[in-house]
Amino acid sequence: MTNEPNVGTEARRPRQDRGTASPSDSSAPTLRDVGARAGVSTMTASRALRGDASVAPDTRQRVLAAASDLKYRRNELARNLRTGGASGMVGLVVPNLANPFYSELALGVETALAQRGTKVVLSNTGGDARREREVVEDLVARRMDGIIVVPTGGDQSHLDPARLQDTPVVLAALPAHEIAVDCVLLDDFGGASEATASLIADGHRRIAFLGPPAVWTISERLRGFRSALNKAGIQPDERLIRWQQRDVASAARVAEQVLTLPDPPTAFFCANSRNTLGVCRAVQRLGSDAIVCGFDDFELADMLGISLRLVTYRTEVMGERAASLLMDRVDEVRAGAGERKPLRQSTIPTALTRYTPLARRAT
Repeated sequence: MTNEPNVGTEARRPRQDRGTASPSDSSAPTLRDVGARAGVSTMTASRALRGDASVAPDTRQRVLAAASDLKYRRNELARNLRTGGASGMVGLVVPNLANPFYSELALGVETALAQRGTKVVLSNTGGDARREREVVEDLVARRMDGIIVVPTGGDQSHLDPARLQDTPVVLAALPAHEIAVDCVLLDDFGGASEATASLIADGHRRIAFLGPPAVWTISERLRGFRSALNKAGIQPDERLIRWQQRDVASAARVAEQVLTLPDPPTAFFCANSRNTLGVCRAVQRLGSDAIVCGFDDFELADMLGISLRLVTYRTEVMGERAASLLMDRVDEVRAGAGERKPLRQSTIPTALTRYTPLARRAT
Protein backbone atom coordinates (compact mmCIF):
# COMPACT_ATOMS: atom_id res chain seq x y z
CA MET A 1 0.00 0.00 0.00
CA THR A 2 1.39 3.37 -1.00
CA ASN A 3 1.81 6.00 1.69
CA GLU A 4 0.46 9.38 0.54
CA PRO A 5 0.72 12.75 2.34
CA ASN A 6 -2.28 14.18 4.09
CA VAL A 7 -3.13 16.65 1.35
CA GLY A 8 -6.01 18.24 3.23
CA THR A 9 -3.85 19.04 6.28
CA GLU A 10 -1.04 20.49 4.14
CA ALA A 11 -3.47 22.66 2.17
CA ARG A 12 -4.84 24.21 5.39
CA ARG A 13 -1.44 24.87 6.97
CA PRO A 14 -0.60 28.62 6.71
CA ARG A 15 2.56 29.54 4.88
CA GLN A 16 5.27 31.15 7.01
CA ASP A 17 6.86 34.42 5.83
CA ARG A 18 9.61 34.72 8.44
CA GLY A 19 13.06 35.80 7.38
CA THR A 20 14.28 35.13 3.84
CA ALA A 21 12.01 32.89 1.83
CA SER A 22 12.74 30.94 -1.28
CA PRO A 23 10.21 29.47 -3.66
CA SER A 24 9.29 25.84 -3.55
CA ASP A 25 11.16 23.65 -5.97
CA SER A 26 7.82 22.45 -7.33
CA SER A 27 6.28 25.84 -8.11
CA ALA A 28 7.14 29.24 -9.53
CA PRO A 29 8.10 32.02 -7.09
CA THR A 30 5.20 34.10 -5.80
CA LEU A 31 4.80 37.75 -4.92
CA ARG A 32 4.88 36.68 -1.27
CA ASP A 33 8.32 35.10 -1.85
CA VAL A 34 9.56 38.37 -3.35
CA GLY A 35 8.28 40.40 -0.39
CA ALA A 36 9.85 38.01 2.11
CA ARG A 37 13.22 38.12 0.31
CA ALA A 38 13.13 41.94 0.29
CA GLY A 39 11.90 42.16 3.89
CA VAL A 40 8.64 43.92 3.02
CA SER A 41 4.96 43.01 2.94
CA THR A 42 3.36 41.40 -0.10
CA MET A 43 1.36 44.60 -0.68
CA THR A 44 4.51 46.74 -0.64
CA ALA A 45 6.21 44.34 -3.04
CA SER A 46 3.25 44.62 -5.40
CA ARG A 47 3.28 48.43 -5.30
CA ALA A 48 7.04 48.50 -5.87
CA LEU A 49 6.84 46.24 -8.92
CA ARG A 50 4.19 48.36 -10.57
CA GLY A 51 6.17 51.57 -9.96
CA ASP A 52 3.94 53.11 -7.31
CA ALA A 53 5.42 56.51 -6.33
CA SER A 54 4.54 55.95 -2.67
CA VAL A 55 7.27 53.29 -2.35
CA ALA A 56 10.67 54.63 -1.23
CA PRO A 57 13.41 54.29 -3.89
CA ASP A 58 15.65 52.07 -1.74
CA THR A 59 12.69 49.78 -0.93
CA ARG A 60 11.81 49.52 -4.61
CA GLN A 61 15.40 48.59 -5.44
CA ARG A 62 15.37 45.81 -2.82
CA VAL A 63 12.12 44.46 -4.23
CA LEU A 64 13.42 44.57 -7.82
CA ALA A 65 16.62 42.81 -6.75
CA ALA A 66 14.62 40.15 -4.92
CA ALA A 67 12.38 39.60 -7.97
CA SER A 68 15.46 39.27 -10.18
CA ASP A 69 17.15 36.81 -7.79
CA LEU A 70 14.03 34.65 -7.64
CA LYS A 71 13.32 35.01 -11.38
CA TYR A 72 9.82 36.19 -10.49
CA ARG A 73 7.43 37.09 -13.31
CA ARG A 74 4.10 38.79 -12.75
CA ASN A 75 1.01 36.94 -13.93
CA GLU A 76 -0.46 39.80 -15.93
CA LEU A 77 -3.54 37.85 -17.01
CA ALA A 78 -4.47 36.94 -13.44
CA ARG A 79 -3.85 40.52 -12.33
CA ASN A 80 -6.03 41.96 -15.07
CA LEU A 81 -8.82 39.48 -14.37
CA ARG A 82 -8.81 40.66 -10.74
CA THR A 83 -8.74 44.35 -11.53
CA GLY A 84 -10.93 44.29 -14.65
CA GLY A 85 -8.13 45.86 -16.70
CA ALA A 86 -7.02 45.11 -20.26
CA SER A 87 -5.49 41.70 -20.88
CA GLY A 88 -3.04 42.89 -23.52
CA MET A 89 -4.25 40.02 -25.72
CA VAL A 90 -6.43 39.71 -28.82
CA GLY A 91 -8.16 36.57 -30.04
CA LEU A 92 -7.90 35.44 -33.67
CA VAL A 93 -10.38 32.77 -34.80
CA VAL A 94 -9.90 31.05 -38.19
CA PRO A 95 -11.48 27.99 -39.86
CA ASN A 96 -8.39 26.12 -41.08
CA LEU A 97 -4.78 26.75 -40.07
CA ALA A 98 -3.60 24.24 -42.70
CA ASN A 99 -4.68 26.75 -45.35
CA PRO A 100 -1.79 29.18 -46.05
CA PHE A 101 -4.30 32.04 -46.36
CA TYR A 102 -5.09 31.86 -42.65
CA SER A 103 -1.50 31.45 -41.49
CA GLU A 104 -0.49 34.52 -43.54
CA LEU A 105 -3.48 36.40 -42.13
CA ALA A 106 -2.30 35.49 -38.61
CA LEU A 107 1.20 36.78 -39.36
CA GLY A 108 -0.23 40.12 -40.47
CA VAL A 109 -2.34 40.40 -37.31
CA GLU A 110 0.62 39.50 -35.10
CA THR A 111 2.96 41.96 -36.83
CA ALA A 112 0.56 44.85 -36.36
CA LEU A 113 -0.27 44.05 -32.73
CA ALA A 114 3.35 43.46 -31.72
CA GLN A 115 3.99 47.18 -32.28
CA ARG A 116 1.53 47.86 -29.45
CA GLY A 117 2.86 45.13 -27.18
CA THR A 118 -0.33 43.11 -27.66
CA LYS A 119 -0.24 39.31 -27.96
CA VAL A 120 -2.38 37.09 -30.20
CA VAL A 121 -4.31 34.03 -29.00
CA LEU A 122 -4.92 31.89 -32.11
CA SER A 123 -7.81 29.42 -32.34
CA ASN A 124 -8.75 26.99 -35.12
CA THR A 125 -12.42 26.01 -35.53
CA GLY A 126 -12.08 23.43 -38.29
CA GLY A 127 -14.97 25.13 -40.08
CA ASP A 128 -17.36 24.00 -37.31
CA ALA A 129 -19.90 26.74 -36.45
CA ARG A 130 -20.60 25.29 -33.00
CA ARG A 131 -16.90 25.12 -32.23
CA GLU A 132 -16.60 28.76 -33.32
CA ARG A 133 -19.26 29.80 -30.80
CA GLU A 134 -17.48 27.91 -28.02
CA VAL A 135 -14.10 29.44 -28.90
CA VAL A 136 -15.50 32.98 -28.98
CA GLU A 137 -17.24 32.52 -25.63
CA ASP A 138 -14.01 31.21 -24.11
CA LEU A 139 -12.00 34.16 -25.43
CA VAL A 140 -14.51 36.60 -23.97
CA ALA A 141 -14.35 34.79 -20.62
CA ARG A 142 -10.56 35.22 -20.70
CA ARG A 143 -11.01 38.98 -21.11
CA MET A 144 -9.51 39.42 -24.55
CA ASP A 145 -9.22 43.09 -25.49
CA GLY A 146 -10.92 42.24 -28.78
CA ILE A 147 -11.47 39.41 -31.28
CA ILE A 148 -10.81 39.03 -35.03
CA VAL A 149 -12.90 36.29 -36.66
CA VAL A 150 -13.07 34.65 -40.06
CA PRO A 151 -16.65 33.39 -39.60
CA THR A 152 -18.03 29.98 -40.48
CA GLY A 153 -21.64 29.69 -41.60
CA GLY A 154 -24.27 32.34 -42.23
CA ASP A 155 -25.40 32.94 -38.63
CA GLN A 156 -23.18 35.60 -37.05
CA SER A 157 -25.43 36.49 -34.14
CA HIS A 158 -22.95 35.04 -31.63
CA LEU A 159 -20.39 37.63 -32.82
CA ASP A 160 -22.52 40.63 -31.88
CA PRO A 161 -20.46 42.69 -29.37
CA ALA A 162 -23.68 43.37 -27.43
CA ARG A 163 -23.79 39.64 -26.62
CA LEU A 164 -20.07 39.50 -25.81
CA GLN A 165 -19.86 41.96 -22.91
CA ASP A 166 -19.16 44.71 -25.49
CA THR A 167 -15.91 43.04 -26.56
CA PRO A 168 -14.85 44.66 -29.88
CA VAL A 169 -15.09 42.32 -32.89
CA VAL A 170 -13.74 42.64 -36.44
CA LEU A 171 -14.53 40.20 -39.26
CA ALA A 172 -11.98 39.22 -41.91
CA ALA A 173 -12.67 37.89 -45.44
CA LEU A 174 -16.47 37.96 -44.97
CA PRO A 175 -18.86 40.89 -44.49
CA ALA A 176 -20.95 41.47 -41.39
CA HIS A 177 -24.47 40.04 -41.56
CA GLU A 178 -27.05 41.60 -39.23
CA ILE A 179 -24.41 42.60 -36.67
CA ALA A 180 -22.75 46.00 -36.25
CA VAL A 181 -19.01 45.30 -36.58
CA ASP A 182 -16.15 46.43 -38.81
CA CYS A 183 -14.82 44.08 -41.48
CA VAL A 184 -11.93 43.66 -43.93
CA LEU A 185 -12.62 42.06 -47.31
CA LEU A 186 -10.81 41.09 -50.48
CA ASP A 187 -11.94 42.57 -53.77
CA ASP A 188 -13.31 39.17 -54.80
CA PHE A 189 -15.67 40.57 -57.41
CA GLY A 190 -13.14 42.93 -58.99
CA GLY A 191 -10.34 40.35 -59.05
CA ALA A 192 -12.50 37.72 -60.76
CA SER A 193 -13.90 40.23 -63.24
CA GLU A 194 -10.43 41.47 -64.23
CA ALA A 195 -9.06 37.95 -64.64
CA THR A 196 -12.00 36.82 -66.78
CA ALA A 197 -11.78 39.97 -68.89
CA SER A 198 -8.11 39.20 -69.61
CA LEU A 199 -9.11 35.81 -71.03
CA ILE A 200 -11.83 37.41 -73.15
CA ALA A 201 -9.36 40.00 -74.43
CA ASP A 202 -7.18 37.13 -75.69
CA GLY A 203 -10.07 35.78 -77.75
CA HIS A 204 -11.52 33.13 -75.43
CA ARG A 205 -15.29 32.72 -75.59
CA ARG A 206 -15.81 29.31 -73.98
CA ILE A 207 -14.52 29.78 -70.45
CA ALA A 208 -15.22 27.30 -67.68
CA PHE A 209 -15.69 28.26 -64.03
CA LEU A 210 -14.63 25.82 -61.27
CA GLY A 211 -14.92 26.46 -57.55
CA PRO A 212 -15.80 24.98 -54.15
CA PRO A 213 -19.34 25.01 -52.68
CA ALA A 214 -20.73 28.52 -52.54
CA VAL A 215 -19.85 30.79 -49.66
CA TRP A 216 -19.90 34.58 -49.90
CA THR A 217 -16.37 34.86 -51.35
CA ILE A 218 -17.01 32.23 -54.04
CA SER A 219 -20.38 33.77 -54.89
CA GLU A 220 -18.67 37.13 -55.38
CA ARG A 221 -16.03 35.56 -57.63
CA LEU A 222 -18.72 33.85 -59.72
CA ARG A 223 -20.56 37.18 -59.92
CA GLY A 224 -17.37 38.84 -61.19
CA PHE A 225 -16.91 36.05 -63.75
CA ARG A 226 -20.46 36.42 -65.06
CA SER A 227 -20.18 40.22 -65.10
CA ALA A 228 -17.13 40.11 -67.38
CA LEU A 229 -18.88 37.72 -69.76
CA ASN A 230 -21.99 39.87 -69.79
CA LYS A 231 -20.02 43.04 -70.58
CA ALA A 232 -18.45 41.23 -73.55
CA GLY A 233 -21.85 40.03 -74.77
CA ILE A 234 -20.96 36.36 -74.12
CA GLN A 235 -23.69 33.96 -73.03
CA PRO A 236 -22.12 31.49 -70.55
CA ASP A 237 -22.57 27.75 -71.11
CA GLU A 238 -23.98 26.54 -67.78
CA ARG A 239 -22.42 23.11 -68.36
CA LEU A 240 -19.04 24.79 -67.88
CA ILE A 241 -19.89 26.27 -64.48
CA ARG A 242 -19.12 23.83 -61.65
CA TRP A 243 -18.77 24.74 -57.97
CA GLN A 244 -18.80 21.65 -55.83
CA GLN A 245 -15.07 20.79 -55.80
CA ARG A 246 -13.51 21.06 -52.34
CA ASP A 247 -10.12 19.50 -53.14
CA VAL A 248 -7.55 19.03 -55.90
CA ALA A 249 -8.63 15.49 -56.81
CA SER A 250 -12.30 16.33 -57.32
CA ALA A 251 -11.38 19.47 -59.28
CA ALA A 252 -9.18 17.38 -61.58
CA ARG A 253 -12.01 14.89 -62.20
CA VAL A 254 -14.50 17.62 -63.05
CA ALA A 255 -12.00 19.43 -65.29
CA GLU A 256 -11.41 16.20 -67.23
CA GLN A 257 -15.17 15.80 -67.69
CA VAL A 258 -15.45 19.36 -69.02
CA LEU A 259 -12.44 18.97 -71.29
CA THR A 260 -13.92 15.87 -72.92
CA LEU A 261 -17.17 17.59 -73.90
CA PRO A 262 -17.81 17.81 -77.68
CA ASP A 263 -17.15 21.55 -77.49
CA PRO A 264 -14.65 21.92 -74.62
CA PRO A 265 -13.59 25.23 -73.07
CA THR A 266 -10.45 26.96 -74.27
CA ALA A 267 -9.84 28.53 -70.86
CA PHE A 268 -10.66 28.04 -67.18
CA PHE A 269 -11.25 30.48 -64.35
CA CYS A 270 -10.84 28.77 -60.96
CA ALA A 271 -12.25 30.31 -57.79
CA ASN A 272 -9.54 29.05 -55.42
CA SER A 273 -6.09 27.46 -55.47
CA ARG A 274 -7.28 23.87 -54.95
CA ASN A 275 -9.44 24.06 -58.05
CA THR A 276 -6.61 25.75 -59.97
CA LEU A 277 -4.25 22.89 -59.11
CA GLY A 278 -6.87 20.30 -60.07
CA VAL A 279 -7.42 21.94 -63.45
CA CYS A 280 -3.65 22.11 -64.05
CA ARG A 281 -3.43 18.40 -63.35
CA ALA A 282 -6.23 17.63 -65.80
CA VAL A 283 -4.80 19.90 -68.51
CA GLN A 284 -1.40 18.21 -68.28
CA ARG A 285 -2.86 14.71 -68.11
CA LEU A 286 -4.99 15.22 -71.23
CA GLY A 287 -2.38 17.27 -73.10
CA SER A 288 -4.86 20.13 -73.45
CA ASP A 289 -3.73 23.62 -74.46
CA ALA A 290 -6.52 25.30 -72.42
CA ILE A 291 -5.41 28.42 -70.55
CA VAL A 292 -5.70 28.28 -66.74
CA CYS A 293 -6.54 31.33 -64.65
CA GLY A 294 -7.23 31.18 -60.93
CA PHE A 295 -7.90 33.12 -57.75
CA ASP A 296 -5.19 32.92 -55.04
CA ASP A 297 -1.45 32.72 -55.53
CA PHE A 298 0.42 29.66 -54.32
CA GLU A 299 4.00 28.53 -53.85
CA LEU A 300 5.83 27.14 -56.92
CA ALA A 301 3.15 28.41 -59.31
CA ASP A 302 5.91 28.99 -61.87
CA MET A 303 7.11 25.37 -61.63
CA LEU A 304 4.00 23.61 -63.00
CA GLY A 305 5.15 23.70 -66.60
CA ILE A 306 2.11 25.54 -67.93
CA SER A 307 1.15 29.19 -68.33
CA LEU A 308 -0.89 30.51 -65.40
CA ARG A 309 -2.72 33.72 -64.61
CA LEU A 310 -3.46 34.20 -60.91
CA VAL A 311 -5.39 36.80 -58.97
CA THR A 312 -2.94 37.76 -56.24
CA TYR A 313 -3.10 39.92 -53.13
CA ARG A 314 -1.25 40.43 -49.85
CA THR A 315 -3.00 38.40 -47.18
CA GLU A 316 -0.79 39.82 -44.43
CA VAL A 317 -2.10 43.30 -45.30
CA MET A 318 -5.62 42.05 -44.59
CA GLY A 319 -4.39 40.89 -41.16
CA GLU A 320 -2.69 44.20 -40.46
CA ARG A 321 -5.81 46.14 -41.50
CA ALA A 322 -8.06 43.97 -39.32
CA ALA A 323 -5.75 44.49 -36.34
CA SER A 324 -5.76 48.26 -36.91
CA LEU A 325 -9.56 48.44 -37.06
CA LEU A 326 -9.86 46.31 -33.94
CA MET A 327 -7.43 48.36 -31.87
CA ASP A 328 -9.28 51.55 -32.85
CA ARG A 329 -12.39 50.00 -31.28
CA VAL A 330 -10.41 48.80 -28.26
CA ASP A 331 -9.14 52.35 -27.72
CA GLU A 332 -12.71 53.65 -27.91
CA VAL A 333 -13.79 51.22 -25.21
CA ARG A 334 -10.85 52.16 -22.97
CA ALA A 335 -11.54 55.86 -23.43
CA GLY A 336 -15.18 55.34 -22.55
CA ALA A 337 -16.23 57.37 -25.57
CA GLY A 338 -19.97 57.90 -25.66
CA GLU A 339 -20.11 58.28 -29.45
CA ARG A 340 -18.41 55.60 -31.55
CA LYS A 341 -16.96 55.99 -35.02
CA PRO A 342 -19.19 54.85 -37.93
CA LEU A 343 -18.83 51.22 -38.99
CA ARG A 344 -16.01 50.66 -41.47
CA GLN A 345 -15.53 48.17 -44.29
CA SER A 346 -12.03 48.02 -45.76
CA THR A 347 -11.32 46.27 -49.08
CA ILE A 348 -7.92 44.84 -49.99
CA PRO A 349 -7.10 45.24 -53.71
CA THR A 350 -6.02 42.41 -55.99
CA ALA A 351 -3.66 42.18 -58.97
CA LEU A 352 -3.40 39.83 -61.95
CA THR A 353 -0.05 38.02 -62.07
CA ARG A 354 1.10 35.93 -65.03
CA TYR A 355 3.43 32.95 -64.65
CA THR A 356 5.18 31.40 -67.63
CA PRO A 357 6.87 27.97 -67.60
CA LEU A 358 10.58 27.96 -66.80
CA ALA A 359 12.73 27.21 -69.85
CA ARG A 360 14.03 23.64 -69.86
CA ARG A 361 17.76 23.21 -69.58
CA ALA A 362 19.53 21.78 -72.62
CA THR A 363 20.77 18.22 -72.00
